[in-house]
Amino acid sequence: MPTATLLRPATDADVSRLVTLNNASVPAVPDTPADDMTELLDVSSLALVAVDPETPADPLGFVVALEGGEDWSGENYAWFEERGLDHLYVDRIVVGEKARGRGIGRLFYDAVFDAARTAGHDVVTCEVNLNPPNPGSMRFHGRLGFEERGQQLTKGGDILVAKLAADVSGAPALARRPQLAVPA
Repeated sequence: MPTATLLRPATDADVSRLVTLNNASVPAVPDTPADDMTELLDVSSLALVAVDPETPADPLGFVVALEGGEDWSGENYAWFEERGLDHLYVDRIVVGEKARGRGIGRLFYDAVFDAARTAGHDVVTCEVNLNPPNPGSMRFHGRLGFEERGQQLTKGGDILVAKLAADVSGAPALARRPQLAVPA
């Protein structure tokens, strides 16, 4: 039986492992070198990693979210910004292959919705690939109350994404509350 999963803030010491996790999940997320990951963590308002309590230095996955109104040039983020949404934007959620099926994605989204509520945002936004297809992610987001707000060709027309948003007030209560680890 797997041990409980804890969420803790991402740190600079995690960057190498986050890049490894991230790049193992391409094409669901963009390939990201260490410098870009560091920059993303620096601009984020929420950056958490999931860990086993016995190995808190070894992230199993991570979530990175940005407040609306940030100076961030990402084309997916910009799409939501251009629509004037009061949102918390999930840039990416990655769960390592060996940690999938443990409810880590739901723990991340519970933390995201809590942060959005605390900040007084109307919606949580994100995108999911339609081409190349990511039907599992679309189903997962649908269960969390996300609805498609539009589509966009990205990466020079190579990738089609669905732009998703979920009302913070109508977000389903998730089954488990995340346990936040206290940084040492």
